Amino acid sequence: MINTVSISTPIGFIGLGVIGGAMATNLLKAGYKVMVHNKSKGKVDELTRIGAVDGTSSVNVARNSKVIFICVPDTPDVERVLFGDEGIVHGIERGSVVIDCSTISATATVEFSARLKTVGVEMLDSPVSGGLKGAQDGTLSCMIGGDPSVVEACMPLFRAVGKTFTHVGANGAGQACKACNQMVLVGTLMAVSEAFALAGKMNIDPQRVREALLGGSAQSFVLANHGKKLLDGALTPGFRGKLMLKDIKLALGAGRDTGSFMPVTALGAQMLAALCNTGRGELDSAALGLLFRELSGLKT
Repeated sequence: MINTVSISTPIGFIGLGVIGGAMATNLLKAGYKVMVHNKSKGKVDELTRIGAVDGTSSVNVARNSKVIFICVPDTPDVERVLFGDEGIVHGIERGSVVIDCSTISATATVEFSARLKTVGVEMLDSPVSGGLKGAQDGTLSCMIGGDPSVVEACMPLFRAVGKTFTHVGANGAGQACKACNQMVLVGTLMAVSEAFALAGKMNIDPQRVREALLGGSAQSFVLANHGKKLLDGALTPGFRGKLMLKDIKLALGAGRDTGSFMPVTALGAQMLAALCNTGRGELDSAALGLLFRELSGLKT
């Protein structure tokens, strides 16, 4: 296994969506040589214009990289990138590292890391939080699961894409922590949505309510950022509602497996499913507030 990542370490990046594309960009800005691959060729072209190399496939990225980031939507996508017909496992060298920044099942992550270990490859699960702005600014929060020595070796890469780094525990712990993160986010978003709807029903300007709440103990990242998006109608996705629903379902699955009592999360899943069923799953997750307005009899 690599002792420490240096600027000359060849890096791969697979999955160039809203978050992944911004992370790969910051790795390039930090001076790393990055080979990229994505299902949509347009994303690859954007990155090659600023210095990335087109990897053409996951297996080819693996052949030419020592550390490979993955940032794709769901558990089956990660499994395909790792073990599919053109998956990483068919080209990766022993001693390499896979860093999965996707948000997927913690149980599956434990299985994937064990399968990679059989071919001499280490895996870190490092789902991230901070949204599009955090990804663009390089200030993401990284929740990391895996071997401590591998985490330490890869810290230069984490510093290029994030600001807060927490090694939570063994493989799967990062994914478990991300589930907790999404639970708190959605629970808070529902409360903010309810508060704004109540203000509207009482003919009070929700913008003023938000301003007041930000000055007191109710202030939060969700109120400041998601609340502003909702009130401004700026719902171009930083993080789509349908992906938040996927994340909350993962959290509920973990809750079922462990016998945890999660009524707020269960309601969040229902509300997000309702949002998606109204055709707004491609909007930012802050659009959940529109549903609360409608159910309160307010115009959206």
